[in-house]
Amino acid sequence: MTKKSALDLARDLIACPSITPATGSVFDSMEAMLKPLGFEVSRFIAGDRPEETDLGGAVENLFAIRTGTKGSKHFAFAGHLDVVPPGDGWTSDPFVPEVRGDLLHGRGAVDMKGSIAAFVSALHDLPADLGTISLIITGDEEGPARFGTVALMDWMAERGITPDLCLVGEPTSVHKLGDMMKIGRRGSVNMWITVDGTQGHVAYPHLADNPITKLAKIMSEIDAITLDNGTEWFQPSNIEFTDLNVGNPAHNVIPAKAEARLSIRFNDQHSGESLSLLIDEIVNRHGGTLNPIISGEPFLTPPGDFSQLIADAISEVTGEQPELSTTGGTSDARFLSKIVPVVEFGLCNATMHKLDEAVAVEDLDQLAKIYTLIVQRALR
Repeated sequence: MTKKSALDLARDLIACPSITPATGSVFDSMEAMLKPLGFEVSRFIAGDRPEETDLGGAVENLFAIRTGTKGSKHFAFAGHLDVVPPGDGWTSDPFVPEVRGDLLHGRGAVDMKGSIAAFVSALHDLPADLGTISLIITGDEEGPARFGTVALMDWMAERGITPDLCLVGEPTSVHKLGDMMKIGRRGSVNMWITVDGTQGHVAYPHLADNPITKLAKIMSEIDAITLDNGTEWFQPSNIEFTDLNVGNPAHNVIPAKAEARLSIRFNDQHSGESLSLLIDEIVNRHGGTLNPIISGEPFLTPPGDFSQLIADAISEVTGEQPELSTTGGTSDARFLSKIVPVVEFGLCNATMHKLDEAVAVEDLDQLAKIYTLIVQRALR
């Protein structure tokens, strides 16, 4: 079949609006790209029951596999087709891909339809008998991530499918394509603190119970915590308050409730559970309640043959020597790391989630070449 460039494939994907949680046309486009290349494509909807609606249900997932005859290794590429809402103020329609100068503009150009397009383009240069190649593609990475890659992993486990190596195409490069790859990520836990009091008149404080004073003590004690000083591969864990709410419109009323929210990004010296217990003890001691939600645990794929293989391919194409990093937010690699060694590498992340998101056309071509080398060498 005629090979389509990474640019053309990226255009096709961007032209399918797929605000998280994604279903429908963007997966039709993806399937149409893969079937002519000999892939068996499976699609399913997860989280479509009524009781799951508030958890971000109705997510489409796609698993595609092509079994090679040379060797028994299985290489997987993982990514997401859902995108964040574009917002107002774009120069052009965010879902009408447009090349202006050297850049392709459109929502998802960087995060991460461009990387998926580069990998599919690379597949055209990989012989069908090379080895087993699969794509793990979800429509729920930018959302709650409850019915995306987690559901795909369950689906794979039911069928006895386990890759040997996995590359996630998140935009990891910073200033130039190839200057950074991720070999791990910190964990993430968000916590909601509630302190109940008794509403009353400020002139009669003995008849009321002010929850703000208790919450202030809680916040002060939490803010004084130093969790750690970092490790060899991870930066220090940090606690950040992200919201404070009393909702009291009156100047002469002691409110009945005060609430705060915090987020902790933590390295492998902690777990979501241990941090929840630490904060819960403080909150309870001051009369509050805590509701923690763990988004992901930290993981590390120690530097070795896989990361070196990727670094060598990057250097060969771009001349860059990538930094091995664990910085940044969470990704679906936090789930996949439980079943397979995983490394993340993709496009420059400067415009992801921004207005006029854009990728350099040359970067798409170079990324496809890098992905070709990675898969060839991983399946030797």
